[in-house]
Amino acid sequence: MAFQCQRDCYMQEFDTCVVSCVPAELTLENNGKKEKLKGFNLKLKDTILFPEGGGQPDDHGTVGGVPVLRVLRQGPEAVHFISSALEEGQEVHIKLDWERRFDHMQQHSGQHLITALADTMFGYKTTSWDLGRQRSSIELDTATVKPVEMEALEVAVNEKIRAHIPVAVNLLSIDDPAVEKVRSRGLPDDHAGPIRIVDIEGVDANMCCGTHVSNLSHLQVIKILGTEKGKKNKTNLIFIAGNRVLKYAEKSYSIEKSLTGLLKTGADEHVDAVDKLQKTVKRLQKSNLIILREMAVLIAQNFKNKPDRGNFFSFHKYSGDWSVVYTLIAVFVQDTVIFLTVGEEKGAGLFLLAGPENIVTEVGPRVSELLQGKGAGKAGRYQGKANSLVKRAEAEALLKEHSCKLTAGEE
Repeated sequence: MAFQCQRDCYMQEFDTCVVSCVPAELTLENNGKKEKLKGFNLKLKDTILFPEGGGQPDDHGTVGGVPVLRVLRQGPEAVHFISSALEEGQEVHIKLDWERRFDHMQQHSGQHLITALADTMFGYKTTSWDLGRQRSSIELDTATVKPVEMEALEVAVNEKIRAHIPVAVNLLSIDDPAVEKVRSRGLPDDHAGPIRIVDIEGVDANMCCGTHVSNLSHLQVIKILGTEKGKKNKTNLIFIAGNRVLKYAEKSYSIEKSLTGLLKTGADEHVDAVDKLQKTVKRLQKSNLIILREMAVLIAQNFKNKPDRGNFFSFHKYSGDWSVVYTLIAVFVQDTVIFLTVGEEKGAGLFLLAGPENIVTEVGPRVSELLQGKGAGKAGRYQGKANSLVKRAEAEALLKEHSCKLTAGEE
């Protein structure tokens, strides 16, 4: 069956009734972490909320004032996941998140147009596509494309937009001979009902379940941002359409304005200015590293020249290159227990022990525990990350105690 969202992609509110509402769970990903939500799977007599499919994400909105968190297709039905239950048979009012929907319509219709012209002009077939949150990509069945081809393609798609070409949706039975003539990447295994054809007049006819604009002029503009190497000798074409182009231009201008203020140069000179800064920073980092290593050698030599130096050396830096720590180790004698840390005194940081293997092996895990960290080591070294350096003094005292064994000849 075709949902109301497919019959009228511009409808933003709709009245229908609840067919069923049963307890369910939904797994959502939030900042890379998966979390399970308890709620209800809601089926309606009809819906204007598009269920995820055909490369297009699902719609957002409310049903009876209850937010819809996910819409998925199950055969001929759309299943809406909601956080609170609605009564079976209840009349409900649906409100659509129109900004999200219209954005998806612009990107999806834009993909159809690019796909059709990339094939017509250069013979590049589309094998898949992805409607991303900020930009979309079309996978072309070609290992390489020429920049001049992408420039010509961009000109051509925008000419079609300016030509005000209608986009129609037709429903055909699965055995209609006309189905064989349309562009398609196949039907899902659980497809049911008539075949839906999205027809860009005189440009393309494509089998598709998604929501689309009714005229190419509603796309406003398409910008092809570039191409990237894809999988298995394919190329990914990156693009944005419609309102995304306006947002991209606004963001680009804001960044350009900020860089102009920071770099004290015009926009055309930003790249050169950043390149010079990076080269300067690299030179300074190299000089700084040399100075740090020389300082480490002096610190170690100063310690070794003390007549009452003992067999324990401790050193802490608030920040800096960790390689200075290794320089310190290199210039120390083997019979010294070395305790080195980098980080804020009461915050997280890094630690390293070095010295006689038997002492380091025995005390290393205990130091790691005091610093609330994790570490590992071998051959007279033990290092790791400390979650807190608050008990650094206690760790130092523990190491001093064990270093005394060296002086007493109890190794």
